[in-house]
Amino acid sequence: MRRLAMVGWVLVLCLALGFGASTATGQAVYGSIIGTVTDPQGNAVAGAKVTVTSVTKNTTDETSTNDSGNYSVIHLIPDTYRVKVEGTGFKAYTVPNVLVQVDTATRVDPQLQVGEVTQTVEVTGEVPQLKTDRADVSLDFSSDYVEKLPLVNRNFQSLLLSAPGTQQIGWSHAATENPQGSQQTFVQGQHFSGTGYELDGTDNQDPILGIIVINPNLDSVEEAKITLMNYDAEFGKSIAGLMVASTKSGTNDIHGSAFWFRNSDATQARNPFDASPTLPSSKWNQFGGSVGGAVIKNKLFYFADYQGTRQANGYTNHVTTPMSTVLSTCTASSGLCDLSVYNSLIGGDGKLYNPNSYVQNLADPS
Repeated sequence: MRRLAMVGWVLVLCLALGFGASTATGQAVYGSIIGTVTDPQGNAVAGAKVTVTSVTKNTTDETSTNDSGNYSVIHLIPDTYRVKVEGTGFKAYTVPNVLVQVDTATRVDPQLQVGEVTQTVEVTGEVPQLKTDRADVSLDFSSDYVEKLPLVNRNFQSLLLSAPGTQQIGWSHAATENPQGSQQTFVQGQHFSGTGYELDGTDNQDPILGIIVINPNLDSVEEAKITLMNYDAEFGKSIAGLMVASTKSGTNDIHGSAFWFRNSDATQARNPFDASPTLPSSKWNQFGGSVGGAVIKNKLFYFADYQGTRQANGYTNHVTTPMSTVLSTCTASSGLCDLSVYNSLIGGDGKLYNPNSYVQNLADPS
C-alpha cells in the first residue's frame, strides 16, 4: 500500500507539472504575439480585449491593451493561433491564422473600425514577417521542413549545415562517449564547442565535450531555430552560433507518424580497388514513429516518439599473406626471416636490411 501511495503522489506531481508547464521555463521554448491597437485615425485604443486561441488545442490566452494601445501575449507554444481584438464602440477584429515560432515575436497591429462589437472584421492576408523587436540573424525550420529535408541518417544536427558559414569536420568522438551521434560543425569559423544547443528551454550541450546531449528524433521536433549572430543575452555562453529546438505536444485530435529507412549492399557500388566480384554484406535500418493526442481536451495533452537504428556493416581490405619461404625461415630462436622472395617487389637495388642491425651498420658502413 505504501508503494502504491508513493506512485499515486508521483502521478499527481507529474500532472501538476504538466498543467503548470507554461510558466516553468524560459522564452527559448516559446514565442509571443505583440502589437499595437489603433482606431481609424491612428490613435491608440486603451483597454481593448485581446484573445489568442490555439487553432489545434483550443487553449486561450487573454490580455488587454495599455494606455499606449500596446499588448503582448508571451509564453506561447509554437503553433498557429487565432487573434481576436474587441474594443467598446468598435467592430471586433479577427486574424484567423497567425504563425508563432520558437523564440520569436510575431507582430499583429489591428486597426479597429467604428461599429458594434457584434460586428467582425476578419483579416485574411498574411501577417508581415519583418522583425522590428530584435536584431538577431537566424534561420527558422518548421516541423514540415525538419521532416522532409534530406538529412544524412536523419541526424537533427545536420540542419546546422543549412546555415551559411558552417563546415562539418571529418572526425567525431568515439561512439562510447557519443552514442547520440553528435556532429562536430564549425560555425562562423569558431570551434564546434562554441555552438550552443537548447532543447525545450534546457541547456542541451555537454560541458566537457562541447557536443549536443540529446539528438532528437526528427518526428518529435516542432520547430528548430539557428541563430548566427546578435542573439539574446540569455544565450551569452555561445560564441559561434545557437541551435534551439522545440518538441511537439499533443492536440485535441489524435495524430501520429511512422517511418522506416533501409540501406544495404544491394544499392552500393563496388570498391574499384577490390577485384572481388561480390560486395561485403552491409545493412542499415532506421525505424520509428510518433503519436499525440489529448488526455483532457483543451487542457491536457500527450506526445510520445521512438526511433531505433540497427546496422551491420561489412568491409573489404587488402592484406599480404607471407610466402612459404618466409614462414619456414622465421623462427623464434634466430629472430630472422628470409625475405629475399620480396626483392622483385620493392624498388631501388632490392636490398633488405634487418632493423635490429641498424647500430651495427652505422658503425660499420661496409
